[in-house]
Amino acid sequence: MLIDHRTYRIKPGKLQAHLGLYEQYGLAAQVRHLGKPLAYLVAESGELNTIVHIWVYEDAADRARRRAAMQADPEWQAYLKRSAEADYLDNQTTMLMVPAKFAPLGKP
Repeated sequence: MLIDHRTYRIKPGKLQAHLGLYEQYGLAAQVRHLGKPLAYLVAESGELNTIVHIWVYEDAADRARRRAAMQADPEWQAYLKRSAEADYLDNQTTMLMVPAKFAPLGKP
């Protein structure tokens, strides 16, 4: 199992606009290719304006295949263009992780 842990910092005052844009234009295409996320979280304390998504894949090959299909999807490309034009994103960090053997998450 491979976990894709993504942290996005959104520009102050733009969090709800970013979430709305994603929900309207990006979510359906992403779920169509990646499946539902294990988690999609918004910070309530600490580093505000932070979103974390967690996606689960069988392995690196599964992740590469599904993400390539998503990148080729015109609906996803249109969302990326809208997102870039809106300029809400401040930065992104992606960590690929595997569960410790004593704390498995189950099969994707």
